[in-house]
Amino acid sequence: MKGGGGGVSASYSLPAKRRWKGLVIGVLGLVFLSMLVPLVFLLGLHVHPTNGDGTEQRDSASNHVRVYDQHNDADTRNQSKVLANSSVREGGNDTNGFPTPADVPKQVKKNSGSLDRDKSGENMTGADESEMICELKFGSYCLWRQQQKEKMEDSVVKKMKDLLFVARAYYPSIAKLPELDKLSHELKQNIQDFERVLSETTTDKDLPPQNMQKLTMMEAAIAKAKSFRVDCNNVDKKFRQLVDLTEDEANFHMKQSAFLYKLAVQTIPKSLHCLSMRLTVEYFRTSFEVEEALIEKFVNPELYHYIIFSRNILASSVVINSTALNAKESGKQVFHLLTDRENYFSMKLWFFRNNYGDAAVQVLNIEDLKLYNHHKVAPLDLSLPEEFRVSFRRVDKLSSTQFRTQYLSMFSHSHYLLPEIFQSLKKIVVLDDDIVVQSDLSALWNIDMGEKVNGAMQSCAVKLFHLKTYLPSSNFDENSCAWTSGVNIIDLSRWREHNLTGKYQRLVHEMKKGDGISETSTLSASLLTFEGLVYGLEDSWMVSGLGYNYGVDLESIETAAVLHFDGSMKPWLELGIPKYKSFWRKFLNPQNQLLNDCNVNQ
Repeated sequence: MKGGGGGVSASYSLPAKRRWKGLVIGVLGLVFLSMLVPLVFLLGLHVHPTNGDGTEQRDSASNHVRVYDQHNDADTRNQSKVLANSSVREGGNDTNGFPTPADVPKQVKKNSGSLDRDKSGENMTGADESEMICELKFGSYCLWRQQQKEKMEDSVVKKMKDLLFVARAYYPSIAKLPELDKLSHELKQNIQDFERVLSETTTDKDLPPQNMQKLTMMEAAIAKAKSFRVDCNNVDKKFRQLVDLTEDEANFHMKQSAFLYKLAVQTIPKSLHCLSMRLTVEYFRTSFEVEEALIEKFVNPELYHYIIFSRNILASSVVINSTALNAKESGKQVFHLLTDRENYFSMKLWFFRNNYGDAAVQVLNIEDLKLYNHHKVAPLDLSLPEEFRVSFRRVDKLSSTQFRTQYLSMFSHSHYLLPEIFQSLKKIVVLDDDIVVQSDLSALWNIDMGEKVNGAMQSCAVKLFHLKTYLPSSNFDENSCAWTSGVNIIDLSRWREHNLTGKYQRLVHEMKKGDGISETSTLSASLLTFEGLVYGLEDSWMVSGLGYNYGVDLESIETAAVLHFDGSMKPWLELGIPKYKSFWRKFLNPQNQLLNDCNVNQ
């Protein structure tokens, strides 16, 4: 019976052990996967779905397109795309992913189809080349990173780690030589001491008092090891491992930091979210009517009409406030603010409660506008001015860098509805919501543009031949300068005569039939639509780059009529460039109770 009982017990114990082992393996697998998922997210290697904005990759024989640096959110209004002559990088990142390139070369090589590389670029230092490649990959993040560099902390700990790695590299070769037993023992002892110290501390302030003596002993031991002839293969192998590990670690932290930078740029500031929500709630508790006199102003073609596309209450308020305060006759100013349904109610209440001199402000929900035949094509959606980062090879011999980078703001699809939305108006001025006005703009209305349609700031550093790869037509003047939005005088009468809206839509349709709609379609179609119809404004009208360039001359900022915060570092974000923020913040009302309640003025 005992034997039989023992047999039965044994027959059941084996499956139980197997089940126990299977359970352990399953638990370990789940633990591994739980560690792998956040690691993949931080590395930016998760799948980023292709969407209607063109965030897909296109390959051709002469160039390649990678999606990098688009900022597409309700508050930053900023979308950055990148174009390069031999390597094109378009914007296409939103908060649920940051696609990071895996194939950007460590040294930019000359392509057969690109402009000749200047000879001075051959002597570029490694640091400059690294920064250039970083900017091509990550855009304004690299400019921000340079300015945020701090003095290295815990330098002693970092030095100890370096010495430990060198000692480990030499120790195997020294240990093989019998005549160097004493040195081998000394290295081993120092390695063990360093490992024990570094396992207990990660900062200089936590190091033991006698640590400097250990540091000196380690340096002396390494110096002795270097003085003997040893097998270099093992040392070389160890140092190569050090380089590889350092590069991998640096790349990981750069990708992680760049992702967090993008996230900060795209995330709605808490104060702005608070302001929008408070105003929306109060809107439905308030009843108000628009005065009849204001309604007449909105359609009077004899007044100065300014158009703003925005989802940002603070940004649009600063534009209107700065324009009205610097105007000689604010009573002639009429502002038309076009927004979407989500922000319409909060903006409506804000501009009803706040006065801007004698200027009139009209808030329109673009999604509710009834335009002739447009609803048959597509529903009306608000699209804000788009920003492109254009990188191209230099052709000047005096340059010390291979590439030059320019930022261009461009009209979006919504801008091409202006002649239909404002049918009673003949001339308007379009303002971006990331500008600050510092002087009277009435002189813009007296400029004679001749037969031109669009009075804009031109960027002759970028010409159409730089972008010809991305233009669907070859019938254009390659020496034409690119133009940028920010402040634009628009002759709506001539716009209608030339049917520029139809021309723009045809160009977009042609590009869609060809390679499919892409994020460069707006840039390409806009440049070709207004080719030969752009009147160049004087440079004194606007200073650009305050959202990415830390080196703008303060004297030129103070004397400019308009400041343009184009780029990722908008002044209402914490990432905004500190020395420029004061030019923007001074047009906020520090006494406004709602702004104080939402911590906007802090």
